[in-house]
Amino acid sequence: MKAKPTMFRVTREIDFCYGHRLLNYEGKCRHLHGHNGRAVISIEGPELDNRGMVLDFADIKQAVSTWIDDNLDHRMILNRADPVVPILEKMGEPLYLIDQNPTAENIAKLIYDGTHSQGVPIVEVRLWETPRCFATYSPK
Repeated sequence: MKAKPTMFRVTREIDFCYGHRLLNYEGKCRHLHGHNGRAVISIEGPELDNRGMVLDFADIKQAVSTWIDDNLDHRMILNRADPVVPILEKMGEPLYLIDQNPTAENIAKLIYDGTHSQGVPIVEVRLWETPRCFATYSPK
């Protein structure tokens, strides 16, 4: 039996604010509303660099926080088919439009994809939508 390779993992938490609403949903989240979200970003690697790190926490912050600040923070994250989109666009409101329903699960994947596209060895994103509710995305 082959031994599993040793992996190091570091995690960084990033807080941001966003709004959304869910289409085809009967609960309260069918209305426009906001969250104080927390993205928990986990990076893994089989070995450490010459500084003894998988990746510097400052580098994680630079890559992920910048992407979140530029794309998601203080924006409405909406399905591009949402009928409120043209109204909000006409008002000049900041939007981030996606092809899926903007659930916590899909926003976690969005953060993963945005981070991974920068070459960061990300393995998991946990998005805390409230202090008691979170969704996790990992491509494993």
